[in-house]
Amino acid sequence: MFVRWVRRPLLPAARLWRRNIQLRVVAATLLMSLAVVLLLGLVVIGQVRNGLLDAKQQAAQSQAAGGFAVATELADSAASGEGDGETGGGRNVLDSGAWLTQLVQQLASGGQGVYSVVALSSDEEVTPFIGDETTNTRGPRASGDVRPEESVSPTLRRTLDQQAVAHQQYGRIVRTGGGSEPALIIGKRLNDANGNPYQLYYLFPFSQEEKSLSLVKGTLATAGLFVVVLLGAIAWLVVRQVVTPVRMAAAISERLAAGKLQQRMKVTGEDDIARLGEAFNKMAQNLQTKIGQLEELSRLQRRFVSDVSHELRTPLTTVRMAADVIHEARGDFDPVTARSAELLLGQLDRFEALLAELLEISRFDAGAAALEAAPTDLREVVHRVVEAAEPLADAKGTTVVVRGAERPVMAEADARRIERVMRNLVVNAIEHGEGRDVVVRLAAGPGAVAIAVRDYGVGLKPGEAQRVFNRFWRADPARARTTGGTGLGLSIAIEDARLHGGWLQAWGEPGGGSQFRLTLPSTAGEVLGGSPIPLEPHDSTRRLEARRNRSAPSARRTGPVPDVPETARQAAERGSAQHSGRHPGQHSAQDDRERDGSERTDRERTHRAHREENHREENHHEG
Repeated sequence: MFVRWVRRPLLPAARLWRRNIQLRVVAATLLMSLAVVLLLGLVVIGQVRNGLLDAKQQAAQSQAAGGFAVATELADSAASGEGDGETGGGRNVLDSGAWLTQLVQQLASGGQGVYSVVALSSDEEVTPFIGDETTNTRGPRASGDVRPEESVSPTLRRTLDQQAVAHQQYGRIVRTGGGSEPALIIGKRLNDANGNPYQLYYLFPFSQEEKSLSLVKGTLATAGLFVVVLLGAIAWLVVRQVVTPVRMAAAISERLAAGKLQQRMKVTGEDDIARLGEAFNKMAQNLQTKIGQLEELSRLQRRFVSDVSHELRTPLTTVRMAADVIHEARGDFDPVTARSAELLLGQLDRFEALLAELLEISRFDAGAAALEAAPTDLREVVHRVVEAAEPLADAKGTTVVVRGAERPVMAEADARRIERVMRNLVVNAIEHGEGRDVVVRLAAGPGAVAIAVRDYGVGLKPGEAQRVFNRFWRADPARARTTGGTGLGLSIAIEDARLHGGWLQAWGEPGGGSQFRLTLPSTAGEVLGGSPIPLEPHDSTRRLEARRNRSAPSARRTGPVPDVPETARQAAERGSAQHSGRHPGQHSAQDDRERDGSERTDRERTHRAHREENHREENHHEG
């Protein structure tokens, strides 16, 4: 439920994504453009950052080298000159702290906001730094609001004590107000006016470089966003020029499929799209011409069948009257002529049936068939059909069993057409049932009723269940028709079912019989949603095998398959073949007759099994 709740608002977007190729192309263009812009921005920002760092480093080294030189000169000048206070060895000892303070201020005076200067004690100095810069002693000195001992790392201080050359390091300037900023720190160990070592540092903050880099980032982001949007708009316009004709072709194709064959594409220009439109229009024109020719041919064929059927009725009536007279006087003829009179009357009956069916087919083709629906109890229709088919069933040795007639099966239907459909199905089942039972089953369900006719004859081969409703189609052209069939019965039957808004479907298996199912809506005009009778019967070979597999023991042997002993009949055949000198695979006519008898016995055994299954089902329904 949670997944369904999450997916529900996403379904329209997913449907739009699947159906709109323009959206997919533009989205792909935007994503790829965004990836390119991001990659390009990263490269440019990296190059700018490296350039700023290199320029900063070169300027800082130059500035620090100059400051170190100035500090050395001032120390040398102070050592060689005269100063106030007591001197010793030519050097001013009492004014050392003031000299450092003055040195830091003098060096930092030219770099306000650009760099800061810090002086720290050295581990090797003779007179260590004590106190702070407010007293006349040698404490840490710094310009501005820099906190010197926190801004310079101990690692750099130890490195300067070990080597008397300039060193640099990236660090952070710590302010007295609590803030900090990244900086480049360059330091060197020097000697003051008294010859004592101290450490002098230049701290170059990256504030200006950070501002420049932020400006570059903002410029690149704005330009990148503009480029992505511009590329998306360009892709939209370009794809629109290609997709619009395709959409137009799809819309016109749908109209052509709906029967509007006069629709054409609007062609402008001479490019590939224009050639596509011209080819499409030519195809539509040829299609319209061919369909028109087929419609005209079909109309002529329907008119020909209708005209011929009507024109043949008058001479057929005359021939019928003459044949009746000859048939009534056949007792005065010799046996050959009398038999000819009987055959003439039988063939006239078939001819009349064929004409009636051709006329009915022509009415269906012309759309002139009308449905006269009325509340009908389908049990009465089935009983009339079964009673009319009893002579043929008796001649075939077939019993027609009706099931599901305990309760009314009501539907709004044309009783005449339904009776014609059922008569066709029952007669076909008796003809192809090979003397076995024919079961007619009725059932009613929600909004639908159904009638199924089941036989246990030759059945249908794969694929024949669809072709059986084609006009003049016969499963076995060599089979003789004893009732004068024309091959149009099932074609008319399926048209009657469609006229009711129902279904007529067929199922069959080779050697397992067949079943035809008629499903009708309970109320005329309703749409069928299902049938109360399954199309595949419960006693089909597949379902019987499934039931036997379910009832078999679950434990099965998994070892090698043992040798199957031959049956008595196989042993007899083998002995007879050896006695007669024939190969075991060869059979005589007597062997064929015995095999045919055995096959008939097997079929009878299968038929008895089906009959027992039907009786069990009948007893179950009666119970």
